[in-house]
Amino acid sequence: MTSFHHVSISAADEAKSVRFYEKLGFSPVYRWASPTGELRIIHMKLGDAMLEIFNYSNPQDAPETTRSLDTDLPRLGIKHFGLKVVDIEDARKNILTLGLANGLEIREGRTGIKYFFVNDPDGNWIEFVQDDRGL
Repeated sequence: MTSFHHVSISAADEAKSVRFYEKLGFSPVYRWASPTGELRIIHMKLGDAMLEIFNYSNPQDAPETTRSLDTDLPRLGIKHFGLKVVDIEDARKNILTLGLANGLEIREGRTGIKYFFVNDPDGNWIEFVQDDRGL
């Protein structure tokens, strides 16, 4: 039997990323650093979900195609992770109040959910979803 464990991202600035995800409700629960200082790993939890953040001392930029959903979605690989909210309007207001994004547009997806996207400090996509389908 399997269950979901974590999503992993890479970040250029450990402290900046931790502060960003703390504003979304994540809490740091584990830290590890290589003896050389070349790599640090931070585990952050939100409920039962875990986010694993890799912080290399010499990160490499993501391809330009990842900067827009229109060019990123057709590319093979993991695209984003979603956070479920009860009220998408309240979530939008909260993100704007926290200063984590500007001018967010709520959309209705082809699958029947309401959503919007934000980027973390390194351009990783996060989807906020109101899913009332009862699946």
